[in-house]
Amino acid sequence: AYVLDAGLRPVPLGAVGELFLSGAGVTRGYHARPGLTAERYLPDPFVVGGGRMYRTGDLVRWRPDGQLDFLGRVDGQVKVRGHRVELGEVEEVLRRHPQVGGAVVAAREDAGGSLRLVAYVVCAQPSGDVPADLASYARTLLPDFMVPSVFVSLAEFPLLPNGKTDRSALPAPDPAAGHCVYRAPSGPAEELVA
Repeated sequence: AYVLDAGLRPVPLGAVGELFLSGAGVTRGYHARPGLTAERYLPDPFVVGGGRMYRTGDLVRWRPDGQLDFLGRVDGQVKVRGHRVELGEVEEVLRRHPQVGGAVVAAREDAGGSLRLVAYVVCAQPSGDVPADLASYARTLLPDFMVPSVFVSLAEFPLLPNGKTDRSALPAPDPAAGHCVYRAPSGPAEELVA
């Protein structure tokens, strides 16, 4: 395993980098997906005679005891309530709502330290209010764990000099917003874990 920077150079102990895997257990690539194979399977520059390494997309850092700390994903995936969530997929669903001009979804910690999804919405009309039915609309198209628990209305998204959304400049949601509301278990599986 390697922890590498964007230039595929090893990072120092404790520094954040992307996890790459190599060795006999690394497959040759994805079945019938040459583009994805070329993106994720790279020549291993640390092995004499050639080899391949797999770009995992996981952000990690080495600890002094030789273990890795998992810090998140490079590609916009987060883990919420035990489920992997692709933020772009949630954003795409929200953008389909006729009153939404744009949407950005971020994972933010709530007061208890758990991750929750926060949707930042720019409305298609200048009313400025998040459509009242946006959460219920999202629930018809997404599993419950992918529906944002908080919706924040913005006049416009903060932008970087290159024109992309500056996610680090998105405002923190109201700490009181989106507290969980108890919902009774809705089946045998939910009753078992409740």
